Amino acid sequence: MLNIHHLELFYYVARFGGIMEAVRNIPYGIQQPAVSGQILQLESDLGLKLFNRRPFELTPAGRELFEFIRPFFANVETVGEKLRGGTTQTIRMAAPAAVLRDHLPEVLQLVRKQFPKLKLILRDAHQPTVESWLERQEIDFAVTVVEGRLASGLNSETLLDLPAVFLVPENSRFSTSTEILDALASGTDAGEGPTPGPLICLPPNEPLPRQFRDLLANRGLEWPPSIEVNSLDLIDIYVANGFGIGLTFFLPGTKNSPGVRCIPITEMPHLSIGAVWRGQPTALIASLLAALRARARLFRGQKV
Repeated sequence: MLNIHHLELFYYVARFGGIMEAVRNIPYGIQQPAVSGQILQLESDLGLKLFNRRPFELTPAGRELFEFIRPFFANVETVGEKLRGGTTQTIRMAAPAAVLRDHLPEVLQLVRKQFPKLKLILRDAHQPTVESWLERQEIDFAVTVVEGRLASGLNSETLLDLPAVFLVPENSRFSTSTEILDALASGTDAGEGPTPGPLICLPPNEPLPRQFRDLLANRGLEWPPSIEVNSLDLIDIYVANGFGIGLTFFLPGTKNSPGVRCIPITEMPHLSIGAVWRGQPTALIASLLAALRARARLFRGQKV
């Protein structure tokens, strides 16, 4: 018989990509040596290696075991809530850090009036990651860029359509996106390197960088990023510190760093920001959607 606790620890190791990462996310106190020892015991009981340590990678046996145990451990807390008395008041949610910081606190205050015992599990993530988490039932709800057709079983609602923008230093010579693209097309300034300067943006699989590459390709241009970050906040910070020009989108209610200004990219379509969830909305998700709609109405039509 396999030890259920060992299987639970392996679930967290596989889900978060390593033993140290698992220790940070296990919802009760346990030390790294204890996790390592019990995972080794699980591998001994099975007579199989479940993952490579450095770099972390599940073996075929590890992937098969994770797929088998994931539905149980991913949903055990939700089932417990239901068994203890009806409607669950726990929600696992993902959104960009700027949304979690500047918009979700007020939204969730409204939700807590209806669900006073609300328990929150919040994760900072962007579109490709959150859709994957929703498909694997590792989160219940997300606020993210919505584009194209979602995976089967996922539902969405658009909240705002937001313009793509360049972030530039306050003293930048550029005032329009056309000037920046024209500078890119002009090639190289004598002694100054490629114009209009280094590009700072999200990873290439994100919707905004992909759409921007399409815009450049249609004009026969290339602008490889010099700095790739996983957070909109980091784009702002690195522009403020003089590392280059940022590619991001305008998020109402979020302030840029001093010395940074926005330039709308008029050559690009707006991005749809919306809510995404799996299956029929629960009462808790319906309440969250209503609060998000009210929040979105406050910012609809706001200019850059």
